[in-house]
Amino acid sequence: MADTRGTRTLRRGTALALALVALGARAAPADYADVRGYIARNWDVLTRSIDTCAVLQDPKVPRRAVLYLPQDLPEPAAVRKLRQACPQARIERLPADITGPGQVDVRALPSQGLLYLEHPYVVPGGRFNEMYGWDSYFIVRGLLRDGRRELAQGMVRNFFFEIEHYGAVLNANRTYYLTRSQPPFLTSMTLAVHAELDEAAGRAWLAEAYPYLVRDYGLWKERAHLAGDTGLSRYFDYGQGPVPEIEDDQARYYRDVVSYFASHPAEGKPFVHEVPQATAPAGDTAPVFITQVCQRNVGATVCTTGQSLTLTPDFYRGDRAMRESGFDISFRFGPFSARTHHFAAVDLNSLLYKTETDLESIATRLGQDKDASAWKERARQRKALVDRYLWDAERGLYFDYDTQAGKRSTYEYATTFYPLWAGLASPAQARAVVANLARFEQPGGLAMSTRETSSQWDLPYGWAPLQLLTVEGLRRYGHGAAADRLSRAFLDMVAEDFRRDGTLREKYDVVKRTSQTQVTAGYAENVVGFGWTNGVFLELWRGLTPRPSR
Repeated sequence: MADTRGTRTLRRGTALALALVALGARAAPADYADVRGYIARNWDVLTRSIDTCAVLQDPKVPRRAVLYLPQDLPEPAAVRKLRQACPQARIERLPADITGPGQVDVRALPSQGLLYLEHPYVVPGGRFNEMYGWDSYFIVRGLLRDGRRELAQGMVRNFFFEIEHYGAVLNANRTYYLTRSQPPFLTSMTLAVHAELDEAAGRAWLAEAYPYLVRDYGLWKERAHLAGDTGLSRYFDYGQGPVPEIEDDQARYYRDVVSYFASHPAEGKPFVHEVPQATAPAGDTAPVFITQVCQRNVGATVCTTGQSLTLTPDFYRGDRAMRESGFDISFRFGPFSARTHHFAAVDLNSLLYKTETDLESIATRLGQDKDASAWKERARQRKALVDRYLWDAERGLYFDYDTQAGKRSTYEYATTFYPLWAGLASPAQARAVVANLARFEQPGGLAMSTRETSSQWDLPYGWAPLQLLTVEGLRRYGHGAAADRLSRAFLDMVAEDFRRDGTLREKYDVVKRTSQTQVTAGYAENVVGFGWTNGVFLELWRGLTPRPSR
């Protein structure tokens, strides 16, 4: 795919990048005690439970607070107390038992609301005031590192509750997320908790978790989540039309998308079509956007009405699938990732390979040898398919596979390091990927891509989860020096920014080494808090090889 939005590849000399990294490393204390102290205090700030009214607040859809209970769940005592403490809150029941995503028409609910969970949980922060799917893996890692095992284990049990009562590990526990999941980290969370338990408690924990882990895996093998005839999996949302969670600003977001496609007609052709101006919107799933043509004259600007455009159903399917991927937004799967559902994704299939190998290990520990053999075979088959469809030996990188075009993408993306973290890459493949590390490495750590698109999941931005997965993948294959270098670059950048800003943020400009961002394609806000940055910071710090004494 050609570069878009006037995109360009930024190539920086490795020597300059490493010099800046080294400069930052000397500037910050090695123990980061101030940042770690902030994180330790901030876990409580970010913790939510059904005991307080704050759990119901939703900055994304700021309406009257509503708590939804599963249709068949007896009302818990904590909810009865909540009624008394928060008389303005409504307690509702979901209209049906749910065994899978998409079974409830969330737009038909009287209002959107919070989905009940049994145990306290840590939220990312800011506008994200609920428990998220893949965020929680990195949060759980941080909680365990800070000795908060009970809270971490309760969060994993909340995901078991979601599977039992809401049909899947959800994007997050709000009704408007009942149509999709998020990247599958549940076995990784389970094993992280298991590592903190003694032998007897650990075995009981795995026995409790195993049926839920199997059900979670099954979601990604359903027909809707299969990527064409590749045998690999894709991201997919079971809903239709615009997503409700950006209801208050979706007019702006989708208007910007339409504006981009209108000015890039070749790229927009599959995603927009013109309708007669007299045509009314087809319900709330196909809003109509009216463009304007403006001419600036001396002393005045004159605008006339242009086309009336709608986004196609296929755009909304891709838009929703992109949100299940967690990478919202980048241009990795076309402009605004509008073709996400047409790709077998490197990250997803790496995570599923790890799920299969994790389940083999868990089944073995539980004495279920037949199951263990089946999981081992599933992992073997997936590895062969990843090698066939996603591995580019000539370029030494993993790429997503376009099932419509029948070929691999050429979009260089940081998810190429997932197979190293998952143990999916061969030693030779890992060496080839590491040889390309300089394409992503920047003064503040790992950039998401090599293309600047003005969206938050592309260059020049770096995100905590990719730092940790890449660093741990590098260590797994014996590249400790590179892992240390990336860790220090990110830690120093975050610590220096913390001393200016007083908080940790959702994302960072790893080229300029700052949390000051200039996102214009998608979501501009850089949220404070921030759950996964907290967890990753602790893990990267702990993972650093001790510096030699001088």
